[in-house]
Amino acid sequence: MEIPTSYDIPHGYAFNGISCGIKQSGEPDLALIVADQLCTSFGAFTQNIIRASSVDWNEKNVGSTRAIIVNSGNANACTGPQGERDTLAMAVETATRLGCTPEQVLVMSTGIIGEVLPMDKMISGIDSITDHPQATPENLSLTSRGFMTSDRFSKVASRRFECDGQEFSILGIAKGAGMIGPKMATMLSVFMTDFPLNRSTENLQWFKRIIDHTFNRISVDGHTSTSDQVVLLSRKVEEVVLGDQAVATFFENLWSASEELAKMIPKDGEGATHLISITVSGPQSEEELATVAKTIADSPLVKTAVFGADPNWGRIVSAAGYSGVDFSPETTTLKLNGFLLYSLGTPATFDAEKVSLSISENEQTEIQLQIGAPIHAATFWTSDLTYEYVKINAEYHT
Repeated sequence: MEIPTSYDIPHGYAFNGISCGIKQSGEPDLALIVADQLCTSFGAFTQNIIRASSVDWNEKNVGSTRAIIVNSGNANACTGPQGERDTLAMAVETATRLGCTPEQVLVMSTGIIGEVLPMDKMISGIDSITDHPQATPENLSLTSRGFMTSDRFSKVASRRFECDGQEFSILGIAKGAGMIGPKMATMLSVFMTDFPLNRSTENLQWFKRIIDHTFNRISVDGHTSTSDQVVLLSRKVEEVVLGDQAVATFFENLWSASEELAKMIPKDGEGATHLISITVSGPQSEEELATVAKTIADSPLVKTAVFGADPNWGRIVSAAGYSGVDFSPETTTLKLNGFLLYSLGTPATFDAEKVSLSISENEQTEIQLQIGAPIHAATFWTSDLTYEYVKINAEYHT
């Protein structure tokens, strides 16, 4: 999928994507994002204790970043000391080519776990990709494709906004389709902005909150990966001084772009035919409501019911019931695509054929569960579970 020219590219960033021979398909498998100066950087990383060496490298070095080098088709995970040396070699080669230090280069690898990187191809590819990074839609398209593994389409989002009479942009790239679960999943995402940020406690808290409400609210199969991470780069513009309202406006736009990208991932879930949005409301805390929504999202019975366009509401309310969150059936109401299926602990009268058609004729299914007075709410996004998902993952390695 080509990237439209309408995406806003922030000032000071350039891109490139090439094939260096990791993917047998010949599709781009190496991507570069580079800034014209050192950037302030923020990162969120997988909570899986089995982690790719690139995750450890980035978590140690995030804060001050000039470039990000990304490869797909090989996760360089569970590869021991050799994997650590290879991550370092990628950073060193990129830094040498760009004239910065290795610690100012972040590394991302995604793909098959447990295979050593073909470093001769990687080094040759890095030498090539650093020659002509450009801030063009074509190079942005190649870069986004260089992130992809089993993705069916590129995932890019941007925002342009004004603060104190000045215009700024945010651009985000993501990948992910399978092995997707909260606490980061098999997904990578990089955001770039020309809005100046520092690593204040408040800004770090904003970043974490956005991640928790977007990328940590999606799943395809509930499997937390070894390699996933989200990074934000902000160009340092010393002469620009902006107030608290401007910073709030920036993070509102980052939240919007993050949610857009996050939803693309389960929409592109391996074999998926539906994006499922699950909103749970009630008097409980938002964290508890998110737990209920996640429990419903993780249910293979709910996911297969949506795939089959079956309005089997019992699967939804029973999943909520084993979530571990306390609520009363007598205060519980369920709607699916706006149709009332269950009301205050009692089955509602509905036209099953109409509800079924509302599922089969639309790519998005909306589940709304109320477990008491709707004081708070939490939304979680997932995909349906299809025959194709099983086929893709049964044959992923072989």
